[in-house]
Amino acid sequence: MIELYGMGSPNVVKIYVALEELGLAYTVHPVDVFAGKQFDADFLKLNPMAKVPVIVDSDGPGGKPLTIFESGAILLYLAEKTGKLLPTGIAAKYEAIQWMMVQMTTVGPMFGQLVHYVRFAPAGNDYSKSRYLTQAHRVTEAIDHRLATHPWLSGAEYGIADVATYPWIRNAPAFFGADIAAKYPNAMRWVGVINERPAVKKALAAVEEVRNRTTAFDKAEADRLDKMFGRGAYAAA
Repeated sequence: MIELYGMGSPNVVKIYVALEELGLAYTVHPVDVFAGKQFDADFLKLNPMAKVPVIVDSDGPGGKPLTIFESGAILLYLAEKTGKLLPTGIAAKYEAIQWMMVQMTTVGPMFGQLVHYVRFAPAGNDYSKSRYLTQAHRVTEAIDHRLATHPWLSGAEYGIADVATYPWIRNAPAFFGADIAAKYPNAMRWVGVINERPAVKKALAAVEEVRNRTTAFDKAEADRLDKMFGRGAYAAA
């Protein structure tokens, strides 16, 4: 049994999707990050970085429990555990991994910073908004080009690069506007195909359930947000 600690952010959504796609039994432990629960002592024992997602696999290697944090590491572990969502041939395997790393190093950070400056930063951050919106467009353009010549980011078959990237790009219309389908037709086609996968529909329904059990970002107390973002009394300088 997999125990999943998380909430409804894109990095957690990718683990829901992977678990459903792989048919792995799991239970969910909601972590109310906008109420500061990621800083609780018990959670910090699971992840000293105070971030979700985290999984605990009661049937890890050698039948021993294994705890893993960082969504990319979790996806690689689940793929190798099941022998699915990742090619076995070296060339195809690393082609898929490199595109998952694009999500980890660029898609997530650029979109994440864009969300921060749009939703949480005080006025006067036009440069930051423009920078991260531009970077989000650039990586989406690269993804669109990839999908013009390949059915999946992972290559010939759906895999962990697609699972990792989908939860971010599915939300791109909220930032890019209504003409996104014309600007990035391959990426939006890809999102539409993944939307219809039965496992993805189950995963998104499960995500909605956990969102209903945790604090929404716009309901968070100011001090909780300050601690989460390392600002105000929690800033280093």
